Amino acid sequence: MNKREKLDTFFTYVFLILIAFIFFFPCLWLILASFSKSGSIYSFKGFFPKSYSLQTFAKLFTDTRMYNYPRWFFNTLFIATGSCIIGTFLTIMTAYTMSRFEFKGRKTIMKSTMVLGMFPSFMGMIAVYLLMTQFGLINHLWGLILIYAAGAPMGYLTQKGFFDTIPKAIDEAAKIDGATNFQIFTKINLPLAKPMIVYTALTSFTWPWSDFILPKLLLKEKNLYTVAVGLMSLDETQFARFAAGSVFIALPIVVLYFCLVKNMVNGISEGAIKG
Repeated sequence: MNKREKLDTFFTYVFLILIAFIFFFPCLWLILASFSKSGSIYSFKGFFPKSYSLQTFAKLFTDTRMYNYPRWFFNTLFIATGSCIIGTFLTIMTAYTMSRFEFKGRKTIMKSTMVLGMFPSFMGMIAVYLLMTQFGLINHLWGLILIYAAGAPMGYLTQKGFFDTIPKAIDEAAKIDGATNFQIFTKINLPLAKPMIVYTALTSFTWPWSDFILPKLLLKEKNLYTVAVGLMSLDETQFARFAAGSVFIALPIVVLYFCLVKNMVNGISEGAIKG
C-alpha cells in the first residue's frame, strides 16, 4: 500500500467515524438524560445532567398513579404483536398469490398498489377516524390492530419479488407428484421463504410499536395509551422519565434486530431482485 492509498484509507475512516458520532450522539444524550437525578431538563449542565441516578427507571415501573408506563407498554406490545401476526399472514398470502397465480386484473391491482403507495398514509386519517367511529372502534386496541394489519399487504412487492426468485418448476414438479396448491405453499415455498417471513414479521412489528399518529387519533383514554402517546403526555419536569421510557421501549427492537439481522438482509436483497 503506497502513501496515497494510506492517506485515502485514513481520511475514509475519519469521515466514517465522524458520521457515526453524529448519529450516535443524540442516542448517547438520551441515555444519559434517562439517568438524570433531578428529572427536569432545566437542571442540565449544558447538554448533560448534573447528577445521575437509577431512580428514574425505578419510578418508571412503580410510580403509576399519573403515568402508568407498564400499562402503556402492555398496550403497545399487544397491538404490535397482533398486528405482526395478522399483517404478516396477509402480506405473505398476497405476495404469494400475486407471484404464483395469473388472473384477470392482476396487473391492474399491482399498478394501483404502486400508485397508492406513493401517497403518505396520514392523508387518509380523517376517513379512518370516521370509519372507526361508525364501527364503534374508538378507544379499542383491536381497532388499531385491524388498521395496521389491513394496511400491511400494501407493501407486498418486496415479498412478491422474493417468491418470484423461487423457480416455478418446483411447483410444477410437485403438482405432477399429486401435491395441491396448499401443500405446495406450506411444505415447499414457505420453508424456502423463511428470510422473507422474518423480514415481514419484523417490519409488521416495528411500525405499530413506534407509531404515534394513529394511537393518538383513536385512543382517548389514558389507560389505553401506547408508549409513544403516553410519553408525549408527560410534562416538562418529567423529562428523565420520558428519556428512560424511550430507551426502554427501544430495547426490544434493538434485540430483535441483532437476532434477526441476517434473515432481514437476505430477505431484502433477494426480494429486490424482481418486482
